[in-house]
Amino acid sequence: MLPEGELVYVEQIHTMREYELTTLYVDYGHLLQKDDVLADAIQKQYYRFLPYIRRAVHNLVAEFEPEYLKLNPTAAATDSVNLQSREFNVAFYHLPLVSGIRDLRTDKIGTLMSISGTVTRTSEVRPELLYGSFVCEVCGGLVNEVEQQFKYTEPNLCPNPTCGNRHAWQLQIDSSKFTDWQKVRIQENPSEIPTGSMPRSLDVILRSEMVERAKAGDKCVFTGTFIVVPDVSQLGLPGGNKAELMREASRASGNTGASSVGGVGVTGLKTLGVRDLQYKTAFLACMVHNADGRAGTNIRGEEEEGQDDGQAFARSLTEPEFEELKQMIESDHIYSRLVESIAPTVYGHEIVKKGLLLQLMGGVHKQTQEGMHLRGDINICIVGDPSTSKSQFLKYICSFLPRAVYTSGKASSAAGLTAAVVKDEETGDFTIEAGALMLADNGICAIDEFDKMDISDQVAIHEAMEQQTISIAKAGIHATLNARTSILAAANPIGGRYDRKKTLRANVAMTAPIMSRFDLFFVVLDECDEKSDLNIAKHIVNVHRFQDEAIHPEFSTEALQRYIRYARTFNPKLTPEAADVLVEKYRILRQDDASGTGRNSYRITVRQLESMIRLSEAIARANCTAEITPAFVREAYSLLRQSIIHVEQDDIDFDEEELEGERDGNRRTRNEGADADAEMEDSQDVEMSAAELAATEEAEQSYNESMGVNGSGPSGSRSHATSRAGSAMPDGNAPAPPPKPKRRMVITHDKFMQLQSLIILHLSQVERETGKGVDRDELIDWYLELKENEMQDVEELEFEKELITKMLRKLVKDNYLLEVRGDVQESLPSIDESSGQPSYDSQDGGNVRVYYMVHPSVDADDALESSMPA
Repeated sequence: MLPEGELVYVEQIHTMREYELTTLYVDYGHLLQKDDVLADAIQKQYYRFLPYIRRAVHNLVAEFEPEYLKLNPTAAATDSVNLQSREFNVAFYHLPLVSGIRDLRTDKIGTLMSISGTVTRTSEVRPELLYGSFVCEVCGGLVNEVEQQFKYTEPNLCPNPTCGNRHAWQLQIDSSKFTDWQKVRIQENPSEIPTGSMPRSLDVILRSEMVERAKAGDKCVFTGTFIVVPDVSQLGLPGGNKAELMREASRASGNTGASSVGGVGVTGLKTLGVRDLQYKTAFLACMVHNADGRAGTNIRGEEEEGQDDGQAFARSLTEPEFEELKQMIESDHIYSRLVESIAPTVYGHEIVKKGLLLQLMGGVHKQTQEGMHLRGDINICIVGDPSTSKSQFLKYICSFLPRAVYTSGKASSAAGLTAAVVKDEETGDFTIEAGALMLADNGICAIDEFDKMDISDQVAIHEAMEQQTISIAKAGIHATLNARTSILAAANPIGGRYDRKKTLRANVAMTAPIMSRFDLFFVVLDECDEKSDLNIAKHIVNVHRFQDEAIHPEFSTEALQRYIRYARTFNPKLTPEAADVLVEKYRILRQDDASGTGRNSYRITVRQLESMIRLSEAIARANCTAEITPAFVREAYSLLRQSIIHVEQDDIDFDEEELEGERDGNRRTRNEGADADAEMEDSQDVEMSAAELAATEEAEQSYNESMGVNGSGPSGSRSHATSRAGSAMPDGNAPAPPPKPKRRMVITHDKFMQLQSLIILHLSQVERETGKGVDRDELIDWYLELKENEMQDVEELEFEKELITKMLRKLVKDNYLLEVRGDVQESLPSIDESSGQPSYDSQDGGNVRVYYMVHPSVDADDALESSMPA
């Protein structure tokens, strides 16, 4: 309700004079309140009433600001001849009903209405001739105020009675009236499209002060009238529609046999090439505003000019909204509570929700003195097994943000993501049509199935992800367009499921440049866990049973949007302590990256240092503080660490490998001369697990010791003891004492790699210094001395000794080391005097010294790199 006695529109006329505006903005609600008959008449007969409404504004200005009526474009002296009156417009807003594009029917023509849609293309602003002044080229007479009707309209006849000129006219530009004109193409909002229908489009015509109000990608409400205009562009084409004429000509020639003798004569104007007048519809808008009600609800907050501060945003809120925002800011642990309110329908995944909250907050955009832009937007990629609610996150973000675009990888081309150059139907010029990344400017572009996208299309996103621009050089257009958008991508691993034995790089079908441009990678694994599975199942069933009642987020979506909008007005700065922590954490990440066998080394680059800065800024914004403390940096570091899943390698089991070797040997000897039963037994042996075989060996050995049989004796006695063990044990007459469990020779892959590089480095160093290999006993002693501090008792010493022995054997087998028996010179075959045979020592002889050297194919420098401490 208006306060009594307040003359809103008189005040507005004074403001128009002050700021040199020509449009009076009228709230339709005021009109309904004051005179509903008038409001109804204007609504139903708007196009008819329009000239009279304009005249009424003209009279109002004449009453209160009479000097403002005239403008003087010729800048001559103030003689009344050259003074020209201004054109005033009226813009209605706050109509009670907003229609969709599909609701426009014939009965709506000429009525005042509002429609909503998403802007897809805007033309440049051109001058439109409203009233022309023409000079007769024959007699020089002047014809003023010739109204233009949909096309360039000249006077029919010269007013001079002695001059009969109808064609020779020249436009006098300085006394003609022009106004700004722009054509905008809008498309239905995605939520309003019925099932199975294509989105409809409509041209909207904007004039005078309404131009440049709508930009591509905005969801806008246009108030005005639906009009029908003759399609003048078709009239101007010489010969009309060629294809149609040719079809008609062929039809005529096919129907008549007498076509050779002049045909059947002229049957109508169509055959002569004069076409029927085509009509097309358009929407003449008098008012444009954002569909979000308040103009300040662009959630991302970064306006090009006049970025509003927190106070200005707070003033635009209602009292209850402001109170709620104040309570949220002052409450404890707001960061974790905000995370819980993001995507409430998805159970768990707190880490991913943290990332999404920080993406909505964003870092601070910076600009260097040279004009270089430093990106503040955070890009996230979610990689995960099927059915881990990746697409749910994407859909939630798209519904949460006003400027968010959802695309799918396989169905998107490079031009559809960035920008396409299309030919304008009317003018024939090439214009740029915005793609998904441009439409999501200052928003988030969600790309699902990112891994299914063609590599050539992924390359198109490179520039948009780091420089945040899109450069085009096609069809004579050279342009650099803004694409200040965050990218949220979801991808499936290669082969459907994430393989933990491979690196992240090997799991995802992406190039290294794209991967380094993502600030955060979230790997969501579908792991079996009884407790979490039960909770997820309960949550999903409850959502299906009770719908909205099953979910109780602490903050509503609207409250979250307001909080994020307010938080984005902060520009946090790093404290010196936080800067030191940041540098240290980056060093740790970088070292980790190069550890092991060079895994993940593609991942941590200087971009990840910038990512930590951006994440720290976003966490500070989420806490509504202007300073970044070391705690925020640590939180950002832990988030970044989540994406570096360490590769799981199988443990190295030396017992298993030796048994495999023995089995292979047994199989070879048996296959030479053995019967079918023996083969069957052998196959059963192979199927036994390594643990069972080890256990049986231990049992045999312990039994032999208890019976006083020396295991290293002649083979006959050993086999005899074994057979007796086989017969005695089931009887239970001579129970063996419980064997002491033997420690199994199993080490992790990481330890194996460390040992391998340690041995290779030591050997290569000795080789460089002496030119010889290292004796086996010396090598074992060197290793044991190295491990002396870690060993507690004799058993551990024996274990380490056996471990290094088996390790050396495995390295020889894998071609990392060369085993040389005797000294290097002595190992050459020399002829023994007595026998004339080469004097090679037997394999089992223990009196020969064994030397180890690094295999020529092994690069010692690589071993050095991979031995960096993790």
